[in-house]
Amino acid sequence: MSRRRRRNDWIPGAVITIIVIMLSVVFMGLLAMTKMIPTIYMLIIGIVLAVIAAIIWLLVWHTRYTGRFIGGTVLAVIMIAILAFGGFYINKTRSAISNISGETTEVTQMAVYVKSDDAADSVEATAGYTYGILSSLDRENTDGAVAHLNSQFGTEVQTKEYAGLTELADGILNGEVNAMLLNSGYLSVYEDMDGYTDFSTKIKEVGTVDVESTIQSAEESAPIEPITTANGGKVYTIYLSGIDTRGEMTAKSRSDVNIIATVNTDTHEILLVSTPRDYFVPLSISGGAPDKLTHAGIYGIDVCMDTLGMLYDIDINYYFRINFGGFVKVIDALGGITVDSDYDFTTQNSSGYHFTKGPNQVNGDQALAFCRERYVFSAGDRQRGKDQMKVIQGVINKATSPDILKNYLSLLDSLSECFETNIPYDVITSLVKQQLDEGGSWQVLSYSVDGTGDTQKPYSMSQKAYVMVPDQTTVDKAKTLMQKVRQGFMLSEADVSAQ
Repeated sequence: MSRRRRRNDWIPGAVITIIVIMLSVVFMGLLAMTKMIPTIYMLIIGIVLAVIAAIIWLLVWHTRYTGRFIGGTVLAVIMIAILAFGGFYINKTRSAISNISGETTEVTQMAVYVKSDDAADSVEATAGYTYGILSSLDRENTDGAVAHLNSQFGTEVQTKEYAGLTELADGILNGEVNAMLLNSGYLSVYEDMDGYTDFSTKIKEVGTVDVESTIQSAEESAPIEPITTANGGKVYTIYLSGIDTRGEMTAKSRSDVNIIATVNTDTHEILLVSTPRDYFVPLSISGGAPDKLTHAGIYGIDVCMDTLGMLYDIDINYYFRINFGGFVKVIDALGGITVDSDYDFTTQNSSGYHFTKGPNQVNGDQALAFCRERYVFSAGDRQRGKDQMKVIQGVINKATSPDILKNYLSLLDSLSECFETNIPYDVITSLVKQQLDEGGSWQVLSYSVDGTGDTQKPYSMSQKAYVMVPDQTTVDKAKTLMQKVRQGFMLSEADVSAQ
């Protein structure tokens, strides 16, 4: 009996070692699936895990050596815990990146509005109403919503067409129609129109009809390929759209931040070019009629990219949409960021945050106040655009530093609430892999185009409003700066500071 026990005393050790080996294989598989880890790191990690598994086997292969067996078992438990937690973090990372990447659809929220004192409290309650609709603006989405209502009510709804937003607003307020069917993105446009700034208080939303459309898929629709450099690196042109919506990230809305990022992975250089929201430029869908750039977002992210592509004579590879409201959580998860203020100022919001000229360590709320403020500056929206780029630069600096590891899980949890992109998963992971492989910091420079304030009638509005007529000199300079980054020239602060 004693000999049999001695003959079988290797079995517990074998079981322990097999468990460690199996978890190690699973861990390596998960690492490989992320596509982020350079080959040399994968090799090193694999060798380390194999050596540890061998040491564990040497310690636990016979239970009769009690001290060694206990020590080996403790080491095995520690390894199992590390592999389990590591696997959890890896899977969480893959899931977070997958959730924000490869977005292919966008939603237009067509809202049903009635007067604020109307008894209707749902879309169903408006059955039999006559709906006011726009005759030409955003007609495709309007027709889609009408078709949905026809199907929902089982009868053809009655509509009355209006030439513009003011006429439509007057129609419902004067009782010509009982309700109006309108892209919810237009509601904020009324705030910029004389006589209609309080229009939203005179109506109420009783429901929405979501019209889904397809964004050009970065993986399925043969997107414009990034430039390949002579050294095998890539140059990406990415549109950064900043919104402040409380709805879905995929919902169309005005784009208040419009930045073109030119990213050269060879030189580790990023150029951010900001275009003011009121820039008076033709939209890609307006037939040459100029409009405020911010209104492009009402018609979809594709229209924003195409419009900016026309302005700067460039091909934009991908977009990255940022919800600045949710951005607060990301900055807090990073442990705050550093922003470099051009001025000493106090924001005019309720919090009244004060910023000194030079570097400022800020949390999420402070960063949001910093990049929203415009009224204290003589340059107004121009300075706000610059400050928005400073916040983005601060996030990039923090995200590419070791400090990102401190609150890694909370950072991952916050990503899906404020980011979405059509950049494919493989492209994102290749950039992470390159950063891990090569290391080094990135140079981030910013430039803002300028213009002259004027009063004109934009394509999306029924009356004249404030616009910014582009200063072509600054637009041409932006084009030159982008081209230099694409060609691998390292820009200096002097290059982007002079107008």
